[in-house]
Amino acid sequence: MTLDTPPPDYTPATGAFAETLRGLLPEAAFRDLDARYLEESRGRWAGQGGLLLAPGATEEVATIVRHAAEHRVAVVPYGGGTGLVGGQVSADLPVPVILSLERMTRVRRVDPVENALTVEAGVILQQVQEVAAEADRLFPLTIAAQGSARIGGILSTNAGGVNVLRYGNARDLCLGLEAVLPDGSVLHGLSPLRKNNTGYDLRHLLIGAEGTLGIITAATLKLWPRPARMGAAMMTVRDPQAALDLLNLARDRIGEGVSAFELIGRTGLAFLAETMPDVRLPLGQPEWSVLIDLGLGGAGEPTAALEDLFVAAEAAGLVSDGVIAQSEAQRQDFWHLRESIPEGNRRIGAVSSHDISVPTAAIPEFIRAGTGVIAGLGDFRINCFGHVGDGNLHYNVFPAPGQDRADHVDERDAIKSAVHDLVHRHGGSVSAEHGVGRLKVGDLERYVDPTKLAAMRVIKSALDPAGIMNPGAVLRR
Repeated sequence: MTLDTPPPDYTPATGAFAETLRGLLPEAAFRDLDARYLEESRGRWAGQGGLLLAPGATEEVATIVRHAAEHRVAVVPYGGGTGLVGGQVSADLPVPVILSLERMTRVRRVDPVENALTVEAGVILQQVQEVAAEADRLFPLTIAAQGSARIGGILSTNAGGVNVLRYGNARDLCLGLEAVLPDGSVLHGLSPLRKNNTGYDLRHLLIGAEGTLGIITAATLKLWPRPARMGAAMMTVRDPQAALDLLNLARDRIGEGVSAFELIGRTGLAFLAETMPDVRLPLGQPEWSVLIDLGLGGAGEPTAALEDLFVAAEAAGLVSDGVIAQSEAQRQDFWHLRESIPEGNRRIGAVSSHDISVPTAAIPEFIRAGTGVIAGLGDFRINCFGHVGDGNLHYNVFPAPGQDRADHVDERDAIKSAVHDLVHRHGGSVSAEHGVGRLKVGDLERYVDPTKLAAMRVIKSALDPAGIMNPGAVLRR
């Protein structure tokens, strides 16, 4: 991947800069740099060396950023390292500070009455879920990387996941933030208030900014009552339009009890059968199927609700087969299948992967048109799956059987452009839930409203005039 020439006006985080910090920070904040801080999941980016710092408290983060601002040293924030767009690594900066939040792992407050939980940015998502469960509450954000993704990175990318349909993105689950701004000042905003109209909401400016406007150090998160009963079903649907019709039927009959609704294409199931044969496929390999997840309170009975839904959907010609989970273990098996699809993809090796969204009503037409677009580019396979209830599809293109993605490296950019152009024509987004990072800076410039892009640059310049915060991520430097 072509990288810009390093600018001449960043100071390396070496020599006197590093020595001064040793007098300002405890020894525990200094870490040896190993390969995991210089890699990203898809192997498309490799960072260069840097000064790895792991502060243990917000004031230590503020000290680092303040010192970096004074000397114009670039700061690259690092959460759990699970990002897929290169936001956590940089290969074109002269020895940046790599600032890891891995030591900031305190749970500061659990308040079941307020339905709020305050944690530091280095807490792993799975731990947040477990702490909420211990308080008989639910933190509903669920993503494949929840065993390693940290809350600071999740909020910085506004992660989505499978439950957005019911509970919203990370942005919707955050009540307040504590953050260190680019001059080293600390924003104290951890209030659990649901209503607070005292001027600009800086929380929403920082969420999704990918560390370019400041570093999130703690967050107050929104908790929910735990559903009394959970249920799930997998159903074979006629086509993507039938899947949308089934979703509308489910919401009409079950209401907000529908927590997740996932569309699964046959290619993804075939990849699992080929690379992960231990994953059980309860419906075999239908052309299209859906996974429906319910969470009901009170006297609601998920199994009965799903049985009634299947009968109504079959009568309407929407579904032809289905399996309803008869236990929590079977429900988890269904989800294990869905969450294994990205690993199956990785083992096959995609030529080009796309995290996109379109208006839900446009999904069937987008999928139909996409098949023709990709066929026009060569002999490829498409694995289309995702969170159809919120319009987010993972639309990935793979080589034909017997070929390797290395055979098509020269075609990757043309495929990506064709898919993204199609998304844009359908009124969608080329970055639904993975962020912009460094990978999609050019896409942002190509597809985003110019007025929005200009306003983003003004905000960046105002808050970070020295340009030290994650340079090159989101906005071209």
